[in-house]
Amino acid sequence: MEQMSRSDSLRLLIVDDHPVVRAGLSSMLGTQPEIRVVGTASSGAEALRMMRTEKIDLALLDLRMPGINGLETLNAIKMEGLSTRVIILTSYETDEDIYRSIQAGADGYLLKQVSLREMVEAIRTVKVGKRYIPPSIASRLANRMMRSNLTPREMEILKLVAKGLTNKQIGKSLDISDNTVRNHVNSIIEKLEVADRTEAATTAIHRGLIDHQP
Repeated sequence: MEQMSRSDSLRLLIVDDHPVVRAGLSSMLGTQPEIRVVGTASSGAEALRMMRTEKIDLALLDLRMPGINGLETLNAIKMEGLSTRVIILTSYETDEDIYRSIQAGADGYLLKQVSLREMVEAIRTVKVGKRYIPPSIASRLANRMMRSNLTPREMEILKLVAKGLTNKQIGKSLDISDNTVRNHVNSIIEKLEVADRTEAATTAIHRGLIDHQP
């Protein structure tokens, strides 16, 4: 088989705020003849600067970074019309993380414990214009997309439920009646397919719908 020339290699950018992760990925992927690691970035802002000035075919992008996080970086790439494709590479796998990333236009979603073999397979798949989502992630994404979205008011109430507020306290906080709060809570329980308000709060936190705030 004819070996790919260096100029034909996929130009890859690694974006992660942890130096050890950047170094490890660079070392592993740099051994692949079809991949050329052209740089690393420790933040979303740094990655965007590089994408604007250099030809970068694909970015491996972490979700959790200080400053501009991975999702915000992805949104900026799409908004600015940059040609760089993006694979999210993260330690996080809540349903909401997966859903928001794909909705924002990610070309792939991988967890950091993935094997080098699968990572290279994902890069090859995305390189030819296809999306790469492992079966386990795809299944969770499908379940998330089938669930009805909570309304902004329901999200607001859910956050207060998670803080331990009663219907009466929520009603007073939002200047609505206890009965209205009760109706919203019942709707939340139905949409999340849970048994009660306590399970609704824990499920929402587990899925990444809301942050855990003691």
